[in-house]
Amino acid sequence: MKLKKITALLLSSALMVGMLAGCGGAAEAPAPADTGAADTTETADAGDDAAAEDTADASEASGDVKEFTMFITMPGSEINDDNEIAQMIADKWGVKVKETWLTGQTASEATGTLIAGGEYPDFIDSDEMNLLIDADALIPLDDYIDKYPEFKNEWFTPEEWEKFRQPDGHIYWINPFGNTMGETKQTTHNDEAFWIQVRVLEWAGYPKIQTMDEYFKLLEDYIAANPTMEDGTENMAYTILCEDWRYFCLENAGQFLAGYPNDGSVIVDKTDMTIKDYNTSEDTIAYFKKLNEEYQKGFVDPESFTQTYDEYIAKLSTGRVLGMVDQWWDFAYTVNDVFKQTGLDAKGCNYVPLGLTTKAGMENRWHTYDDTVNQASGIAITTDCEDPDAAFKFLVDCAMDQELHDLRFWGVKDVDYNVDDDGLYYRTDEQRQNWADTSYQAAHRCQYSYFPQWHGTSRDGKNANKPEEQPSEFMNDMAKPLKDCFDAYGVTTYPQMIGSVQETNGPWFPMYSYSNNFTTETPGGVAWTKMGECKHEWLPKVVMAKDFDKGWGEYMAAYEACKPEDFLAEMQEILDTFK
Repeated sequence: MKLKKITALLLSSALMVGMLAGCGGAAEAPAPADTGAADTTETADAGDDAAAEDTADASEASGDVKEFTMFITMPGSEINDDNEIAQMIADKWGVKVKETWLTGQTASEATGTLIAGGEYPDFIDSDEMNLLIDADALIPLDDYIDKYPEFKNEWFTPEEWEKFRQPDGHIYWINPFGNTMGETKQTTHNDEAFWIQVRVLEWAGYPKIQTMDEYFKLLEDYIAANPTMEDGTENMAYTILCEDWRYFCLENAGQFLAGYPNDGSVIVDKTDMTIKDYNTSEDTIAYFKKLNEEYQKGFVDPESFTQTYDEYIAKLSTGRVLGMVDQWWDFAYTVNDVFKQTGLDAKGCNYVPLGLTTKAGMENRWHTYDDTVNQASGIAITTDCEDPDAAFKFLVDCAMDQELHDLRFWGVKDVDYNVDDDGLYYRTDEQRQNWADTSYQAAHRCQYSYFPQWHGTSRDGKNANKPEEQPSEFMNDMAKPLKDCFDAYGVTTYPQMIGSVQETNGPWFPMYSYSNNFTTETPGGVAWTKMGECKHEWLPKVVMAKDFDKGWGEYMAAYEACKPEDFLAEMQEILDTFK
């Protein structure tokens, strides 16, 4: 069955090979305002003279710079070929990576295109890693991992490494995210939530919002009193992103509303260690019934089920959308930069997360406090890479070299951040504006954002590895309406705002890291594929249905025909290994 899936992908992808100039491109984003980035770049040049001399000397000593390519099956923005920090990294560490991103295709289509063409970038991070293994496109990393024992021991535990081992006994990719060094410094809620603009909460006097019903009632009331923004732009209560795999923004809120953590594809009932299907739960039914009611009242964006990701991000960036369900990483980095550049953050358009449940007083687990190991995907080195030794060494350097890590995420000292007398990093208002400007990012910032990276405290024991987790920087970077919101609720971080139960998840968590690797080789994998297709087709119909009960009944008939019991049984087998 897996062969059939690959063949179908190859056939569809072959039709597109001739139309594609490359394996990816810059994701479309709202056009940045002309902020004079050329002038700030000159400032960066002037401030980097000494550093450039040092790195140039290192480059001469180490030989030629090795240039690698990387493709990520996610939308993103390419940096300029002469990006300043990329060149500084190349000068000192001897490596430069040309990143390309998903555009105009799904992850499956893009991966199939590569397989059909038989040519691969040096690095790849795809949502279809198993297809790349089947195409013999990836090199085993076991020997390379063993060559760097410090990295091996620090990045994952032996048990976590084993999660990445494939049926043939090899490890082919390393997930670059979710690891905490030293003391945790969580300030953001990177996970899923019901988000709401702070201007709505301010207008309502900062009420306590616990339930889904209270949330939508507040949106309705705000729209009734404030149909437009100050400039006459029509406010929109709620929108939904449904494109491709991002339909999690519509599909899986029911498990959270019932008080469960983000296992993604199933609910794990820890009282008896059983797998349960959230798709048919009472909380999920209540959630879709509420969406149906709001749609019929006109409070759900009618473009929700046809808009693309780029259209969704552009819509959020206008500041007119009051609320949505999404994961922070899926929207915030782009949208918040736009708000800062356009002044919409000062008008209260920033979003905060709410830990909603179906009934007041229930515990919520929207936020995950401990590290999450997602074994389903990660950064891999392909068989077309001519120097896998150098490629893997750079992957290790990104994780283990604090100077390189700081350069990626903080930038250049005295240009992008300063250091106070106590050794703590901080930014000025001008530096924050520069860092948020898309032109400056393309010319100067180089995060290599799908290479290994740390949260938590840096190796100096003082500073956060990410600027947004530096407590002082996190607060100073806030616009006044967001600060006022935090003060009103007595919180200093987004996790505190959402108020989830603090607990350690079981070793199986998250279960989606197993289901994401299911193939159609097994009955459960076939059911999983059909369930996804069914939900993609039917859930928008359920939300738009004139008669919800009838629409839900028709959806359930189609869903049960997918034999979800086969999928649930295989997930139970996986969970049973942890008993």
